[in-house]
Amino acid sequence: MSEKIINYGGCFVCGQDNQVGLKLDFFYDKDKHLAWAEFQPEERFEGYRNILHGGIISSLLDEVMVKAIRHDNILAVTMKLTVEFKQPARIGEKLRAEGWVTGRKGKAFLAEGRLTGDGGRLIATSSGIYFRAEGELAEQLEKNRP
Repeated sequence: MSEKIINYGGCFVCGQDNQVGLKLDFFYDKDKHLAWAEFQPEERFEGYRNILHGGIISSLLDEVMVKAIRHDNILAVTMKLTVEFKQPARIGEKLRAEGWVTGRKGKAFLAEGRLTGDGGRLIATSSGIYFRAEGELAEQLEKNRP
């Protein structure tokens, strides 16, 4: 069973108020312990003709990993993001981003993710380190909520 994860109004990936953003909704699958979103890229997000820009792929994977952390009501910001591109994502192809927490070291959370396309075709994998936001930083992030 999946439940919706909170969006932030101006966020490029999930913000409904961002005119140029992706406007994606993210969900958390309690059975699989992962966050996920689906996306069908438009031509305006291409790098090479009919190929989704790698920066958009990186943004999707970063967001889905931080959403996996956010599900537990933890605010976090990216410290390190690694993306491995396996094959191109096509414009118009239905994509699925998934992210999950793999560990914790003090205030740092470790996460992994993947982006798949039609038929489960693996497009990219990712790993990240996220810093738990507290105090003034957490207050600043909460101000960005809708």
